[in-house]
Amino acid sequence: MARILLVMHAPLGAAFADCAGHVLGREPGLSVFDVAPDADPEAEVTRLARMLQHQGDATLVLCDIYGATPFNIAKRAIRLAASEGIDAHLITGTNLCMVLKALTEQQENPDKLSEAVREGALRGIVNADQSN
Repeated sequence: MARILLVMHAPLGAAFADCAGHVLGREPGLSVFDVAPDADPEAEVTRLARMLQHQGDATLVLCDIYGATPFNIAKRAIRLAASEGIDAHLITGTNLCMVLKALTEQQENPDKLSEAVREGALRGIVNADQSN
């Protein structure tokens, strides 16, 4: 089963994990890697790459903002982990719908899980003024 890892600006990943636990009524099966404002990006890349290597299974990494420091750390760590044969996929623009979809979809194939999470995010964006 693909593992879920949140890589975000602190404290957003922990907040998403807490909220997912509240909504699901159970401890969410995910890991959190919150990046502090004063974090050393080089050290964080190494630390995250090690974390990915210890995950074992394929990992879906969810980041908050494309191009921001957590995204850049995740992208570089995934490249390092891939050189060691670790399978990880990266999606950005994460919202709570995406986190919940990732936790409830639970697919073995990280490519299919990535697409299901992306589609779940799009379905979760609704103009409530125009809905019935």
